[in-house]
Amino acid sequence: MIQDILPQRMRNMFERKEPCDTDRLMCFSADKILLRCNAMITYPLYGDLRRWCAQKNEADPQMIYLFSVGSAAYFLAKLPVEYTAALRQDGYEFVRMFDIRRLAPREEVFAAATAWHLYAWYRDNRFCGRCGRMLVHGESERMLRCMDCGNIVFPKIAPAVIVGVTDGDKLLMTKYAGREYKRYALIAGFTEIGETAEETVQREVMEEVGIRVKNIRYYKSQPWGFDMNLLMGFFCETDGEPEIHLDERELSVAEWVKAGDIPDDTEGLSLTREMMSVFKSNFS
Repeated sequence: MIQDILPQRMRNMFERKEPCDTDRLMCFSADKILLRCNAMITYPLYGDLRRWCAQKNEADPQMIYLFSVGSAAYFLAKLPVEYTAALRQDGYEFVRMFDIRRLAPREEVFAAATAWHLYAWYRDNRFCGRCGRMLVHGESERMLRCMDCGNIVFPKIAPAVIVGVTDGDKLLMTKYAGREYKRYALIAGFTEIGETAEETVQREVMEEVGIRVKNIRYYKSQPWGFDMNLLMGFFCETDGEPEIHLDERELSVAEWVKAGDIPDDTEGLSLTREMMSVFKSNFS
């Protein structure tokens, strides 16, 4: 999956850290990230920016330390417009986050998704939701604080479930309605207030396909920074009739697929695709 980057390891603990010349700069515009990709992803480096700023007699832009992968640190940066233009002449471009998952290597894809998660949080939390004052960055942990009313804001992580509904040797596979992602998926949804993950499984399956389920079993979890989620995978079995009653607002397709007919996982990134492959292997 996307977080499986061994022997590399992401260190996401908060630090007060200054950039080194070889550290990566994560620069976003709308839903795009700045990078260069021939065979492999390359991000702008701090050393190149530092030398450019020195030549132009400009101060380095403000940067926020995000995390480290291996020996490289990653910083969120809003680059000068002139420097961004120069990078684009050197082969860098703004690439949609939706397209990042098709690139390589995996540790840089994971870095992009996690950096996006933090960028979106910083972007959406400039002001206090309680009193409206400007928030300031914490000094000892990753959080934002209001100096007027004391409100503290931590990074948003939304719990959601991925559900493999089974009926013997068949897996319930779906396709989203009105989404850019057109490949097969599984039943999925966010956990509501006051609800356990297992109750989310039951509710989402009933809402989207009208089927009752039993024997709910936890599989594993996955951070999914593209949508600021923590995905929790569950398998379960039909409890009664397997007839599908499709919620067309959420899904364009829902159908029972035999294990042998489940398509192979060519990405190796998502919890959804891994769960499909695990079910398929049980009958091979």
